Amino acid sequence: MLIMSLANAVSALLPRAPIIGLDLGTRTIGVAVSDITRRIASPVETIQRRKFSDDARRLIELAARKKAGLIVLGLPLNMDGSEGPRAQSTRAFARNLARVTDIPVVFWDERLSTAAVERMLIDADRSRARRAAIIDKLAADLARSAAA
Repeated sequence: MLIMSLANAVSALLPRAPIIGLDLGTRTIGVAVSDITRRIASPVETIQRRKFSDDARRLIELAARKKAGLIVLGLPLNMDGSEGPRAQSTRAFARNLARVTDIPVVFWDERLSTAAVERMLIDADRSRARRAAIIDKLAADLARSAAA
């Protein structure tokens, strides 16, 4: 498919089609999915990254199982809005993913989503190890919720 703007993707989204949110890390991909009303999202899985074809295959399996109509991919911009190596890597991942699925892919500015989740977990007195285990899932959930 193609990488679309968020506005175009949402207007083309079928009613009751869930949205998948992705938080792309260097070692993991946090995956969250909305309900059919797109008001509640839940963490689904943290994929341990291997090679692109394996990662894409798992994402497509999850999207098919959840009947997702849109993939929202967190774009890690610098605080000044510029794009560094991680944002460029995320764009390359999206281009490659768009070649192997018909589900539209959109970007979501995630500059503060991971930081917000980290603060929430610290406030909840979660250990550093526990925060690391769930932060990618929750950041994906936050990005998906913001896009809904």
